[in-house]
Amino acid sequence: MKEKYIQILGITLILIYAIFVVFLYAAEPRSLEEISSKAIETVQNAATKSQVITGTYEIDQAKFNAGLAAFRQNNFIVARDSFAKADVERRDAKTQYYIAYSFYRQGWGRLTNDDALFKQALESLERVNFIDKNFRSDDADLQLRTPAELKNELEEGLRVTADDFNPLKVLRERK
Repeated sequence: MKEKYIQILGITLILIYAIFVVFLYAAEPRSLEEISSKAIETVQNAATKSQVITGTYEIDQAKFNAGLAAFRQNNFIVARDSFAKADVERRDAKTQYYIAYSFYRQGWGRLTNDDALFKQALESLERVNFIDKNFRSDDADLQLRTPAELKNELEEGLRVTADDFNPLKVLRERK
């Protein structure tokens, strides 16, 4: 065997070992079993980033459908979790809109609204507007189909007015 090939093989092995050591420091696995799960997670993150860079990023449709089913059953925490897993990079306007709407629906109350959830909904709506300024939902079950309508409803819910003390407010319907 030539000396040149032995040197190339040695350098290659050193580089592979160095990459492994860097991975261990970055992933910080606590056990040997955790190394494989961290490695899979790292590869998936790298694949997602490369999809974003190349412009081929798509949401996980199965997780989106699971989130939509949970949303329709008024299980908003599970729905948001599924939507977040479906759109890891937060680049799909439809998914981000459903996340905002789920915050709205969970925070809406007949007597009072949950201001913290409404504020989180507004943050999600900002992402929707950043992704697609002309977004309009095609879901017939949603009464608020545009980010502007939902934002208006959220801001109205955050504002304290004399109408908040109206006893007939109990009869209003959630949108």
